[in-house]
Amino acid sequence: MANKRTKSKANSNGNRPRNGVRAITAHGAADAIVRRAGSPKRTGEGVRPSAANTDLRTYSIPDYRLEHPNFTVHQSVEKDKAGAEHVHYEVEGDLDAPVPPIRDSKYLSKQQAIEIYRYMLLNRKMETALENLYKQGKVVGGVYFGLGQEACSCASAYALDKDDWFAPMIRNQGSLLVRGFRASDTMMQYMAKAGSPTKGRDGTSHFGDIEKRNMVSPISMLGDLIPVMSGVALGARLQGRNIAVMTWIGDGGQSTGVTYEGINFAAVQNLGLVLVIESNEWAYSTPSEMQYRCKDLAERAIGYGIPGVIIDGTDACQVYDAAYEAVERAHRGEGPTMIEAKMMRMKGHAIHDAAAYVPKALFDFWKKRDPIARFENYLVREKKWLTGQENGELISEVERVIEEEREIAVNSPMPTPESAEGGVSCEDGCHVIKPKYGMPKVKKGTSRYKETEAAVHLK
Repeated sequence: MANKRTKSKANSNGNRPRNGVRAITAHGAADAIVRRAGSPKRTGEGVRPSAANTDLRTYSIPDYRLEHPNFTVHQSVEKDKAGAEHVHYEVEGDLDAPVPPIRDSKYLSKQQAIEIYRYMLLNRKMETALENLYKQGKVVGGVYFGLGQEACSCASAYALDKDDWFAPMIRNQGSLLVRGFRASDTMMQYMAKAGSPTKGRDGTSHFGDIEKRNMVSPISMLGDLIPVMSGVALGARLQGRNIAVMTWIGDGGQSTGVTYEGINFAAVQNLGLVLVIESNEWAYSTPSEMQYRCKDLAERAIGYGIPGVIIDGTDACQVYDAAYEAVERAHRGEGPTMIEAKMMRMKGHAIHDAAAYVPKALFDFWKKRDPIARFENYLVREKKWLTGQENGELISEVERVIEEEREIAVNSPMPTPESAEGGVSCEDGCHVIKPKYGMPKVKKGTSRYKETEAAVHLK
């Protein structure tokens, strides 16, 4: 028999509006944040001068979403019959709001939009296959999913040029597909097979390719990829190139100290960092309301003096456009950009996490905003860029590819015991480390930098 419960009492922690609920201007930008400063006003990305007061600097964070969810998650405590307290989360607000349309892209062609859609399908089907492999006992360790985040991973990576670099997090497996990895690479990696990118030495997504695909391996310490990628951008600039370097971070990882250090370094050195914040409602089992105080994480861009924008992370067109503009800024040498993509992680932290702490109503709300279902509707019914038959054939082709890739992964042998001795340290003739874009430039008449130039030559 169920224990009798008393009425829930709301905890004061995190009991405040969330998801960008604020006054919105006619142009869709969030209300400006104003502060006093002793220096003259500046103009540029994200900065608007005030004609009334030269000491007044007004920064705005553009918000390109077509909806602004109005709900709040708060912690509640219930007592059971024995008087023991049980903590859980509740959600309040408008959870029946209609799903907004997809915003037309300013840059995507018909063919490009269909390609992104295909990558999103590959991403979803690959993770479904991985889940089945895990349940069959074929996976070594856990599996991390990006369910509900396919538009964010695929459309942002699609905006990169061939010479640009990227460093995915554990949920950005769609970006690997966009940049040329096969689904079997990821499957074999999780299964620790000999044919995996790490030759069976790792059972997670910790692998990269710095020679062909310009991919830096994921790092388990959240936030550490940000200064690493800033360093990649700096290295390219010393070789005479302005490139974009993209990485992702969750709303929880955004609070780590190294995140601040990496963004600040990129801002000061004007490096082409494109940081996509996957604002996915939960930092593991902690709701955003209890993770940070500001209404929108993009507001933190103000403190760094760099542009920040807010987008709907389930809208592939919004994701691509924001990423494309940030990449172009990087190519022009105009520095970093912070993109906050609002969405929700539709699975727990990993496959072992059932996410029972998440109110069901929240899952129901975001399930209606499935990025693949929305983009499919956009391409088939709204733009009519795909007929129903063409869409069915595309889905069937993706399923066939994933099945073939799954067979490759399953049939790949496990590594031999003796192979563990190699590939741990860089051995003679292992590989040559050399500049990728050219030798760093030095002043005329010198063959090296002087010690006094060390702090200057960064810029």
